[in-house]
Amino acid sequence: MEQVLLKLARQLRAFDEASLMALWDKYAEAVSHFEPSQRWEESVLVLAMIQGMRFKNQLFNHHWAEGRQPGHQPAPATAETAPSVAAPGAPAATPQAETTPAAKPRRGKVLEFRPKDAGES
Repeated sequence: MEQVLLKLARQLRAFDEASLMALWDKYAEAVSHFEPSQRWEESVLVLAMIQGMRFKNQLFNHHWAEGRQPGHQPAPATAETAPSVAAPGAPAATPQAETTPAAKPRRGKVLEFRPKDAGES
């Protein structure tokens, strides 16, 4: 199953965002009118893939711009600095360095996700 998903991701990545975003309104409209049908379910998945591509590009651009700021030195990801992902309901693992009083708290940044405006390029 994972190989099928990776193949879908590679195929989706090969499309340009502008072409996909041209379909966003069509599928957002189809999804907004629920009907218990295979056609509606497929529309939901198509919209999710379009949104996934948009999110991927926004996240890529965010990280690219952050790394291009003067004086920015990206820290290499190690077992101690890489964020851990816990299973749902499991307590999150906290690196030992963050439990010391001298450790600076890490702040997250919320990235806004929105459909592309007509004037946006």
